[in-house]
Amino acid sequence: MTSEKQKLIKKMLELQTKFSEYEHQHGFDLADYYDAAEGHPLENYRREYDELAMKLVDLAHEEKGSHR
Repeated sequence: MTSEKQKLIKKMLELQTKFSEYEHQHGFDLADYYDAAEGHPLENYRREYDELAMKLVDLAHEEKGSHR
């Protein structure tokens, strides 16, 4: 596994841990997940996680010589 992929996966796991900790302390609210207000602990969570996931998918395709 490439170093860049490892870094992406590590960051994604960190974000998942942060989300899980928040959820355990405060419960789950769709509004917080999809549209957290500025300054909210989950602000930009979904966008950042999605960007990391897409980078990871792109790297996997690049490794296999395929396209999405």
